[in-house]
Amino acid sequence: MKMPQALVQTNLEGLELFNRGKVRDIYVLDSRLLIVTTDRISCFDVILRAAIPWKGQVLTHLTEFWLEYLADVVPNHLITTDVDGMGPEVGPHRDLLRGRTMLVRRAEVVPVECVVRGYLSGSGWRSYSENGTVCGVELPPELKESDKLPEPIFTPTTKAEAGHDLPLSMAQVEQMVGAELAGRIRELSLAVYGKAARYAAGRGVIISDTKFEWGHCDGTLTLVDEVLTPDSSRFWPADTYRPGGPQFSYDKQYVRDWLDESGWDHVPPSPELPDEVVRQTSQKYLEACRRLTGSTPDG
Repeated sequence: MKMPQALVQTNLEGLELFNRGKVRDIYVLDSRLLIVTTDRISCFDVILRAAIPWKGQVLTHLTEFWLEYLADVVPNHLITTDVDGMGPEVGPHRDLLRGRTMLVRRAEVVPVECVVRGYLSGSGWRSYSENGTVCGVELPPELKESDKLPEPIFTPTTKAEAGHDLPLSMAQVEQMVGAELAGRIRELSLAVYGKAARYAAGRGVIISDTKFEWGHCDGTLTLVDEVLTPDSSRFWPADTYRPGGPQFSYDKQYVRDWLDESGWDHVPPSPELPDEVVRQTSQKYLEACRRLTGSTPDG
């Protein structure tokens, strides 16, 4: 199937732009927010010059799936993904927005990235290699890269507006948001990861690690933003899993690896991604979606 043209940016006439993030364009719709997931991709905190066809639809499809699947564990902010039911202001843009848009309740976001790790990879592996801990969590000695941890761990980070997120200890999180809320977001993040990881294992996918965002909607602690996507998670096929080194994955690690091999110093502007890297990345996102949900936006 021929890949569609990627959507890099939206400018929706008649709607007020609230924020343009690395991937999402967010608009105000009365007391609610309209989250439009573009096909932009960021690595090392830099928005790349290339975009990935189908990416926005995959992230939206997966997030909608997970929010419904996890609704018995935690409430979420999603109202609808049906653009035909989002109101007259959205109507003129429905063809552009279909499949990549969520109408959500506004939330007061907790300023912590809630990372849960079930396996030792990425920055967690680098930290463990240096001092045997990840975000202050002591781990058993002699673990290998990509090893499964004895139990999932909560390794929060800052939620930086610009630059890199920085690791936080639980004590630091408690200082930022209070001990009660810190304990609650830790408990819920681990519970959500646990249920999702068990489901994914039954579909032949390992969720190595992921990050969640929480906010308060009308005073209730609520799961917000994207959930368990290839942008926010490491997905490994179980049938190729071999601890002791990096793993084949269905996420943007493939792009990170290509960028590092290119010699790029992570300072803008990024190099242009070859067409084959764009195509392979698109296929990885679609495969993650197919394995986890049984369907894909491309049909």
